[in-house]
Amino acid sequence: MNKSTHPVDEVLPFGQMLTVGIQHVLVMYAGAIAVPLIISAALKLPKDQVAFLISSDLFACGIVTMIQCIGVWKFGIRLPVIMGVSFAPVGPMVAMAGSGMGLPGIFGATMAAGVFAILIAPFFGRLMRFFPPIVTGTIILTIGVTLFPVAITWAGGGHDAPNFGDPMNLMIATIVLAVILLINKYLSGFLANISVLLGMILGFGIALALGMVDFSGVGDAGWFAPVYPFAFGMPTFNLTAIASLCLVMVVVMVESLGMFLALGELTRRPVTHEDASRGLRTDGLGTLIGGIFNTFPHSSFSQNIGLVGITGVRSRWVVVVSGALLTSLGLLPKLSHLIASIPVVVLGGAGIAMFGMVAATGIKILGKVNYENKNNLLIVAISLGVGAIPLVSPTFFHKLPHWTGALTHSGITLCAIVSILLNAAFNRAETVEEVERELAGEFGDSSH
Repeated sequence: MNKSTHPVDEVLPFGQMLTVGIQHVLVMYAGAIAVPLIISAALKLPKDQVAFLISSDLFACGIVTMIQCIGVWKFGIRLPVIMGVSFAPVGPMVAMAGSGMGLPGIFGATMAAGVFAILIAPFFGRLMRFFPPIVTGTIILTIGVTLFPVAITWAGGGHDAPNFGDPMNLMIATIVLAVILLINKYLSGFLANISVLLGMILGFGIALALGMVDFSGVGDAGWFAPVYPFAFGMPTFNLTAIASLCLVMVVVMVESLGMFLALGELTRRPVTHEDASRGLRTDGLGTLIGGIFNTFPHSSFSQNIGLVGITGVRSRWVVVVSGALLTSLGLLPKLSHLIASIPVVVLGGAGIAMFGMVAATGIKILGKVNYENKNNLLIVAISLGVGAIPLVSPTFFHKLPHWTGALTHSGITLCAIVSILLNAAFNRAETVEEVERELAGEFGDSSH
């Protein structure tokens, strides 16, 4: 590699990029197909339409991931970001389905929300200056902590699994985690970079031997199925539905901003406000593309940030390969069904390591904070506490007006808002630039 090339821009040998790219796909796959399954159930869609929604979802995820990583005009943060369908709009979309609105109405609202997000992205990019280490570190720590229940649910056997917590599930998750740890301790280079994949392969082999792998649907799925726009009819536009998804996109963009900051820290390429604007604009573009190609609002997937930390592979071109794989899976239903057969317990052990890495990154950033100022301890404490409310007590805000759900259901968003406001109140709205000037002054004085 040329010494002047940043690791984020490094093009690795194709075999390595393919292998690490497969890791990213396996980590995000379960989350990527969850939203289409939920909305399909709410609409009581037949099996063939459910399969088409999943294929459309994967196809769109791949396209938007490649745009985000490569960068096209004013779109794309050019960091190793996997894009996927966001969970944040699930509540409003299920409500739309319950009110009798069909997929054309949901897709119309999705497209309008995408245009709205594209237009407001530059405003969000300018908020970067209000994210000094105390705010950034607290948000990233909350992201990691918020993801822990996902990993733990996977390790137990999956949500609503009848055998949740079965010793066999816990054993497989523990073996996967142990393999990842042992590889990182005793091996280096490429093998260490694919420790998560190797752990998952071993876990899958054990699950297969124990009869825990369900291949149903693989045989019936076709080898190739095209994905085309407006397959469920031309979109319709309902103002109430559009307004609800626009509000959700504000929440999605707050969360994405925190994820971009975490990824900038892990890749050692600080995110500027121009970078953030391009990345957030791509959230909007992905949502627009999603509506056109029969899927739902998109955002950056936090699950994969931890994978960057575990593997140490910072190249965005690895994730470009992941995007190409996702697009291919959208066109090859048999392969996508095969990947869907991987038991979630296999992901459980890997998830604990990856999501823990995100939380640890937040702790690392918080290490830069001056705690001699006792107000900073208060800011971290209160922000973490408020951010944990949806995690600890999902019904805590259930008596508030329905429209507040997009905000109150997201611990990450609550933490971001509270930490920014408290920093403004206790530290004179201290910005990143002011923190950097103070640090430069300290070091400058000590050098004389």
